Amino acid sequence: MNADNGVSVNGATVSSRSEPGEVEHVGPVLDGELIDDTLPQPRRRTARHRFRRWWLHSPRVPLWLKSKPQATQAAKDAVAAVLRSPWRYLGAVVRGAVVGVRWWRRWVRVADYRTAAEESEKLADKFTEIRELTLFRWKVTGAVLAAAALAVAVVDLVYGADPLWIAGATVSAALAVLGRRKDGSPGRKPALAGPRTLTWTMDPQVLVDAFRDAKLIGKDESLRLVERATRIGDGWAVTVDLPATRKAADVVKNRDALASALAVDEVQLIVERVRGNGGHAGRVAMWVADEDPYASPALRTPLLGVSRWDAWRPVPFGRDARDRRIDLPLVWTSLLVGAIPRQGKTFAARLAAAGLILDAWVRLYVADFKAGKDWDAAGQVAHRFMSGDETEHVLALVDWLVELVGEVQGRFRRMRDLDDLTCPESKVTPDMSRDGTLNMPITAVFIDEVQVPLEDRTPVTVQGKKLTAGEYVGKLLTWLAKKGPAAGIVLVVATQRPDSKTIPSGLRAVLGSRFALRVMDWRDSNIVLGEQMNTRGFDSSRLLPSHKGVGILRPDGDTAAGADVLAMTVRTYYMPNEDWQTICQQGRALREAAGTLSGHAAGQDSRPTLDHAAVARAIGSSRTEAATVAAERVELPEPLAAVVEYLGDDLEEGGRDFVPTAELVESLDVEPTAFGRQMGDYGCRPERFRVPGEDGRTKQVRGYSTADVRAAVDAVAVGKLDPGGGEDDP
Repeated sequence: MNADNGVSVNGATVSSRSEPGEVEHVGPVLDGELIDDTLPQPRRRTARHRFRRWWLHSPRVPLWLKSKPQATQAAKDAVAAVLRSPWRYLGAVVRGAVVGVRWWRRWVRVADYRTAAEESEKLADKFTEIRELTLFRWKVTGAVLAAAALAVAVVDLVYGADPLWIAGATVSAALAVLGRRKDGSPGRKPALAGPRTLTWTMDPQVLVDAFRDAKLIGKDESLRLVERATRIGDGWAVTVDLPATRKAADVVKNRDALASALAVDEVQLIVERVRGNGGHAGRVAMWVADEDPYASPALRTPLLGVSRWDAWRPVPFGRDARDRRIDLPLVWTSLLVGAIPRQGKTFAARLAAAGLILDAWVRLYVADFKAGKDWDAAGQVAHRFMSGDETEHVLALVDWLVELVGEVQGRFRRMRDLDDLTCPESKVTPDMSRDGTLNMPITAVFIDEVQVPLEDRTPVTVQGKKLTAGEYVGKLLTWLAKKGPAAGIVLVVATQRPDSKTIPSGLRAVLGSRFALRVMDWRDSNIVLGEQMNTRGFDSSRLLPSHKGVGILRPDGDTAAGADVLAMTVRTYYMPNEDWQTICQQGRALREAAGTLSGHAAGQDSRPTLDHAAVARAIGSSRTEAATVAAERVELPEPLAAVVEYLGDDLEEGGRDFVPTAELVESLDVEPTAFGRQMGDYGCRPERFRVPGEDGRTKQVRGYSTADVRAAVDAVAVGKLDPGGGEDDP
């Protein structure tokens, strides 16, 4: 529509800006029909569309004609093949000449006749005949060579050198065909095999042989190439389909055997099952590095180049073997870091803390039980901070955790009163965490050397019940790991003693993300990563001592490797003390500008307000109240009392499912037959359980179910079983 708002008069348009009586002829007025082109129009399948669909989905069309990356790689392979062709041709000619000489030698020595005579034990009788036949064939050879030399001389004299060159080319082509690399051809069985490293990228048969040598497929089975070998980063990637009934999980489990067959170290080989719409249980994606991907120096953390960070975004944690950046989600989950000393455990925990420090709205609790100075810079930003390994520090941690349990309970109560727009679910949202009036910021708890407070045996009394400080810390941490993430609590614990006695199994079971650097054996690796992870191909005890900061990450959330990846080997970023101090100083400046500096960092080390009664009710035992009260009055009989004392926290629900009989007999130093009879009196019968052995294979072990032991304890506590032995009469 024109801006002058003209009107139509007899086919002409009168402008509102023209003088009265004047008519401005603009043009004819056209009638039309208003069409709403927002409505979906029916699609017509053209011949071009049908042809394109057939082209992309037809198995007869090669993959390199469907995908641009595959076409690029095919072109590179073709160029490489052309450049290598002269040397490959020359090698084939030499091999063909060797095969021909071997064949002539067997013929001139009458090898077949001699072998038959030896097998029939008539070599002495046939010696004269063999000798005569050998001399005759030498004469034939000499006559043929003389005739060939004469023919060459005559042809050269009459026709020149051109026919000789043609004949030489023909002979070389015949020798090349004879000397081609082909299974079953004569002379193809060398005494020493050639190098295997990365030859599968040039010859797919080498990859098939590697799978056969690793016993991942049968001798008569083969692989189906899904995606040809493609250069990705500093290595080669290929995707294959296994034969029917073969599983990708078995390939992942036996990664070391496949690495041996490919003549590479296992750290250079990444094997993953392809999941989702483009995968199935028998599809395997492989990536093989040219060299050790962790031999080069580690990269500095990218957080040094940012002014601030959002805690709701995953924190930059490290890079995998393919040099992909791996970010670690922290909100709504928790993290366990385990390793033997001097492997980068504290560095890994500080990397997780660095991203949260650069968010001015995150509240930090930092407890360093190493009693060193690794975490001192965090005191500039932490709401609560301490460094030490004495009993007073453990008791201070107990107060912190009690305070946090009460804080979580208060947050859930306040969330019930919020409208659905502000709080759609019973979870903290980004807007809620930054709303000062709600007072629900993301709160991160970092405990380094967590085994120190968990092993503390200082007696404490909670609501009239006596227990050790370590037991109380374990119960508080377990409750926070279960209930805290939804309320915005992030729990990060690090330990250099990842064993079942140090970290309660109930606590390990609820820690979402795991990061295991090098440990001593597969048992410690499984304690950090989860049960039977070594049988799935993830064992941090196999990491090299020289690979500092390299560990196996089992994330709770999406990473660059994909949401379906169970675990991956990651090298953490390098963040020395000067970088750590810089990040902490920047975090303090951000909090001062936002007005969120509090607690220890603001010089306000006030004692937290504690409600032990409410906390004790919140973290109460899973047993019934009657059984708990009765268990405190009744002394458990032997050997049940010794078993309960030995298992400790492993007896709780979420702990160990069973304990082997041999382990109990050895640890308690009891006579096996009498022990079994006494345990049977309390309803504990030994059963057979399937467990992974040291070699990764599953075996059957006799043992006792911890559920039966708990039932026996509860039965004794409430009087259903007589401590003297035997069940009470009804």
